[in-house]
Amino acid sequence: MADMSLYLLGVAMAIGSGVLNNLGTVLNKKVVNEVNQASGEKFFRKLLTNPVWLTGLLLQLPTGTALFIVAVAWIGPALTPGLMAIGLIVLAFGAVRIAGEKLGKSEKIGIVLMIVGIFSLGYSNLSISIINFDYTEMGFVMRTIIFTGIAFFLCIAFKLISKKNKRFCGILLALISGLLISLSNFWISILLGTIFKVFGGGANWLQWVLFICACAILCSSNVLGLAQLQEAFKSGQASNLIPVQQVPIQITPVFYYFYIFMAFLYNPVGLDAIAWMLIGVVIIIISSFLLGKQQARMESIK
Repeated sequence: MADMSLYLLGVAMAIGSGVLNNLGTVLNKKVVNEVNQASGEKFFRKLLTNPVWLTGLLLQLPTGTALFIVAVAWIGPALTPGLMAIGLIVLAFGAVRIAGEKLGKSEKIGIVLMIVGIFSLGYSNLSISIINFDYTEMGFVMRTIIFTGIAFFLCIAFKLISKKNKRFCGILLALISGLLISLSNFWISILLGTIFKVFGGGANWLQWVLFICACAILCSSNVLGLAQLQEAFKSGQASNLIPVQQVPIQITPVFYYFYIFMAFLYNPVGLDAIAWMLIGVVIIIISSFLLGKQQARMESIK
């Protein structure tokens, strides 16, 4: 009973984090619309001095992030991002009513499919126990380095392409933001898995290295991810770009589970769980195609 109560609280925390993050995003987009003519340092200076934008930031970082950390600690990094995507409902209605945007038919279908796909991933119950995991196992460390390196490489490649291809600039910047948030979602597990050893005085050198890397990557990925999303908002609708951003956020937990943590070795899953996972991934890819195609068309006529 206690474990189930903790699980339900973790689910509630993840859902609350998703709602607050997307509400903050809508407020951010509203302000970006108002200062869209500015560029460079002037653009970000106007954002940082706007109370509405700062309110959105407050909902996302201190508040939403705190709920997210608790959720990851209780139910793991594989399930949490999927549950957080319930906030897309807030995004869809908030973007229309607060930011004054419009949703086309394909966008509505794409958002619905995204939510269905995310819930399918969540229903697969790919949970990971991060409390007693051995983060110093060399195989895990090498897989972590590979995953992190590939993610950073893709971010750099997408950034370079976005500078040369303005038509898909918004989509690429949103994908960069999603990749950076995916890194944050993964490295928060390492932070939570090593922080007690570090501050408890029982950490070895590798745990110290992982802890320091986790702190650096969490800070940089969240800040850069937010900045890339604000840049993306300058050329597209929040209701389009956030679901595109969600693609790497929702797909990478599959890699956390099966490749990096190899959780199936410690907690075997049935074919039904794998089927739910595959269905979720396919639906998310279809929804991202619908939303991305509509976004590219919108940017081409600006």
